[in-house]
Amino acid sequence: MAIWTQTPNLEQMMKASQNTAVHHMGIEYLEVGDDFVKGRMPVDERTVQPFGILHGGASVLLAETLGSMAANCCLKDPSTVAVGLDINANHIRPVTGGWVYGTATALHIGSATQVWEIRLENEAGKTTCISRLTMAVTNGPSS
Repeated sequence: MAIWTQTPNLEQMMKASQNTAVHHMGIEYLEVGDDFVKGRMPVDERTVQPFGILHGGASVLLAETLGSMAANCCLKDPSTVAVGLDINANHIRPVTGGWVYGTATALHIGSATQVWEIRLENEAGKTTCISRLTMAVTNGPSS
């Protein structure tokens, strides 16, 4: 059974990400399932640190992007928005090129908070980072 109150749409997510950090880092949304959102980010000059490996902050940006987009499609009250409250990341193995893929899945979807797990993998399917994102559900911007 799908968790979505508003089914995520890949085209709408990409449009919403234009002229943002998501766009500048090359993040792409790839797939939406009944309970997950998948995306990817290139490991290139935009996303590596001076040692030539994927920057931990770039991994966190991908994780928060996927979790945040997913969280906002699970809101019970349409007048609310979900915003990042806390994120942590364990960097498991380095990535030096290609793409890193992320999958966001919900651990908790409540009316005041949501908790998401985002698993990042390299092109060989090996875990590179595990992140947990807590989202605060708050009133949306005033019209």
